[in-house]
Amino acid sequence: MLSARVGMHPLDQKIIYKDKERDSAAFLDTAGVKDRSKLVVEEDATAKAKRLLELRRTDKMEKAAKAIAVVARDVDKLAHKVSALEAIVNKGGRVVEEDVARLIELLMNELIKLDAIVADGDVKQLRRMQVRRVQKYVETLDLVKIKNNAIPKANHQINNKQQQQKTQSQHQQFYYHQQQKQPPQPVVVTANWETFDSLLMPSTSTTTTNTVAAVPTTTRFDWELF
Repeated sequence: MLSARVGMHPLDQKIIYKDKERDSAAFLDTAGVKDRSKLVVEEDATAKAKRLLELRRTDKMEKAAKAIAVVARDVDKLAHKVSALEAIVNKGGRVVEEDVARLIELLMNELIKLDAIVADGDVKQLRRMQVRRVQKYVETLDLVKIKNNAIPKANHQINNKQQQQKTQSQHQQFYYHQQQKQPPQPVVVTANWETFDSLLMPSTSTTTTNTVAAVPTTTRFDWELF
């Protein structure tokens, strides 16, 4: 009630009754206050300073908690990418090394942000949990990098073998289709007597030549040219 009238925070008030400071949580009848009793209210400088320090600390913890929450959201986004890379490597696939290095760099930046946050109590414990979480993801990426470097040697031989088998299969299929497309060749049976008779028969080309040669030529005279 007094705080609303005089504008003084309740925790900054010091109540004096009969020259003795009274506890603000005490009841009036217990302290012996009656109607028309005189109460003196003063500002407690020590209590005010203590309250302001506590208020400042509370504000700082709230800001720290909000900053940790922002880092946690960013780490959640990076965690999905870490899981995706880990799944690819565990299945025997290969990932781009630059992507792994980039994720590690981003996670280290989040660690730097967490180290810059000053926290106490529960907020400090929350920050510690996020630090351990980020460190775990960095360790996971280190394992991904090791597995990724070990994959090419084994997969290279397997891929070459599979490529050779695929090429051989394609060649066999191509040869089979070519055989299917070629029409069957007719079988010609020639007897010896047929060959002998063909040699005795007159050549058609020879007859034609003789006929052309037998055509008389026309004599041309000078007076006809004139």
